Amino acid sequence: MGVTPDRGRRPLLALAAALAAGPAQAARRPSSWLSLRVERGRTLITLALDRPTAWRLTALDGPPRLLVDLPNLPWRGPARQPGEGVVKSLERQGSGSSQQLVIVLAAPVGPPSAGVTGGRLVLGLAPGPAAGFARLADGRNLAAAAPPRGPLPLVVLDPGHGGKDPGAIGARGTQEKRITLAAALELKRQLEAGGRCRVALTRSRDVFIPLGDRIELARRREAALFLSLHADSAPGARGASVYTLSETATDSFSAALARRENEADRAGGLRLPSVPPEVQRILLSLMRQETRAGSEKLARLAVAALEAEVALLPNTHRRAGFVVLKAPDVPSALVEMGFLSHPQDEAALNKAAHRARLATALAETVHGFLGARGPALAQGG
Repeated sequence: MGVTPDRGRRPLLALAAALAAGPAQAARRPSSWLSLRVERGRTLITLALDRPTAWRLTALDGPPRLLVDLPNLPWRGPARQPGEGVVKSLERQGSGSSQQLVIVLAAPVGPPSAGVTGGRLVLGLAPGPAAGFARLADGRNLAAAAPPRGPLPLVVLDPGHGGKDPGAIGARGTQEKRITLAAALELKRQLEAGGRCRVALTRSRDVFIPLGDRIELARRREAALFLSLHADSAPGARGASVYTLSETATDSFSAALARRENEADRAGGLRLPSVPPEVQRILLSLMRQETRAGSEKLARLAVAALEAEVALLPNTHRRAGFVVLKAPDVPSALVEMGFLSHPQDEAALNKAAHRARLATALAETVHGFLGARGPALAQGG
């Protein structure tokens, strides 16, 4: 059943999928109604539900805290419980049929995971950037809906380059292929923690994948969207930027980037065109308007999310003929996370914390795009 969100709050990820957990430390008071434990750097909160409950999770700032609405669920624990990990304390708020669990945080967290399994609500928390948490708490992109019926949508992440093709190389020797893979793995982790989509990578290790194969992976698996990650080289350029497909580039800079990326197959040693001629004809003549519109929407969301986290290239959303964006039926965008030719970008992209901020912004992008496509996942029970 749907729940109308309160103004100024953001329902976060109330999911019906089970949370798969590996070996864990012993939970504090494991038989209690409400328990807390730290497992592999994540803080897990488990709450027993004795009936189907239209619970809802929202974020509040100043100080940072999470609020779990528990309508018509009897409270069977102490009014306050000390925390551990990223949780400062667990506290009861409200009374009667409008009780809430307040999770007071010791520090900001990234997008929480949340799910019901075996009659228990399990919330997973990990540290995250303050700016990212502030966006979770500012009330934008509000949505509430019933749990999903059928499989979750698939998101395909494409770490650029790989294997014999290192991509751009910075002055300090940083290889683009390593940065893109590290960023894609972090984004995959954050998206899977959110539980609102499935995630596939075009490559999960240092191997060469033809551009056409990257496209076909997304098409074959009927992906909801395709996001290609890069960190190119261009004299004087600095900052993140987002690209969507156009046979006519918006500017010479974008055209040059597209030519460079489209030569990746040659760097990997392929002699055949990366996309068969019949597919080329499909791409040129049958690319659907709704796919283009979806790609444009994806790009606008990405720019809006990235601008709060990192420096941006002027005219941030650009268009060019990137081969990797030419799937006719999958909304696609290419994100240049920065330019390895710029010393500040190269230094930042080598830092895990910076890549985590990029991933947080792109996870917000994906969630916003999926929410705009249909019923969002904002409650469970």
